[in-house]
Amino acid sequence: MLIVTTYAVYLVISITVTIWVAQTLQKHGRVFLVDSFLGNETLADSVNHLLVVGFYLINIGYVSLALRMSDRPADAAEAIERLSTKIGVVLLILGVMHFINIRIFSSMRRRAIEGARPPVRPQQYVVPPVEA
Repeated sequence: MLIVTTYAVYLVISITVTIWVAQTLQKHGRVFLVDSFLGNETLADSVNHLLVVGFYLINIGYVSLALRMSDRPADAAEAIERLSTKIGVVLLILGVMHFINIRIFSSMRRRAIEGARPPVRPQQYVVPPVEA
């Protein structure tokens, strides 16, 4: 019965943390994405939603794959140690995914801002010819 309880606690904690992180990133990441997409809110909201879906798929998929323990814990202390290791790995993966996403979108934002204005002030303007 100890192993079933450990599995249940692992699933509840891991999935709860995954949902909380996804909702936090979706809510607070929107402003960052809108800025990265130069004010295009529709595109930012769409990308935000797709990121959350991918986030859920990757994390809940990993949590499910990592559920199995190679051998059963002998006592409650060993069960808690294994549980904390598994949850720690899930938290590390969540953190790494977060920083990868931040880096990607920071690069996108920087390129978008650099492309939005000319690198130097123009010295003159050419007026297009008027056709008769």
